Amino acid sequence: MSVHPLIESLKGKLVVSVQAYPGEPLRTPEHMAAMSRACELGGAAAIRCQGLSDIAAIKGRVEIPVIGLWKDGHEGVYITPTLRHARACVAAGADIVAIDATDRPRPDGKSLEDTVRPLQEEGVLLMADCMTIEDIRRAVELGFDLVSTTLSHNKPAIETTLDEGPDLPLLRQATSEFPGLPIICEGHVHTPAEARSAIDAGAWAVVVGTAITHPTSLTSWFKAALDE
Repeated sequence: MSVHPLIESLKGKLVVSVQAYPGEPLRTPEHMAAMSRACELGGAAAIRCQGLSDIAAIKGRVEIPVIGLWKDGHEGVYITPTLRHARACVAAGADIVAIDATDRPRPDGKSLEDTVRPLQEEGVLLMADCMTIEDIRRAVELGFDLVSTTLSHNKPAIETTLDEGPDLPLLRQATSEFPGLPIICEGHVHTPAEARSAIDAGAWAVVVGTAITHPTSLTSWFKAALDE
């Protein structure tokens, strides 16, 4: 598998996820764009963001690549769930589009393959948000440009013994099965040491979100420590 130059530029680097939840004070495209520019100045190699307005605003403020997605809903497949959502992300300016790559039913009834093939024919770079090793295998077979552990902490509790850190066991399994392919570590990376451990475990790049760009969570962590 050949690696696109844009994907190659992310190797060994930090990608920052810049998102805010509905109803929060920072949930405006202007705030997200300013946060993204601040992360770029700090050394981020790319920005991951959600929503068409945020993608467009961030693309206008940073020079690094933008990984765009569109969250529609709150359950099941809601990360860029359909071909329409993915094409809209491209139109908004996303350099890479992130898509839920699990085998769960999609809202339009199409298969994952039916969703990604037209995009690949259009030259769109795609990131697979995966939950399990089976998802990762499927994404590799379908030719995704990036494959990520994004959804691994969403597995039912009976299927995982993960603590609050990144899913290094899944990462190691994936990088062992697919050496040299762009396997991304995303999810529950809360410290620089955890980010380093992901690279040491074979990650192509590491995505960090909450621990950098979500001040409400950061504040609550400090408060909880003082309340103990």
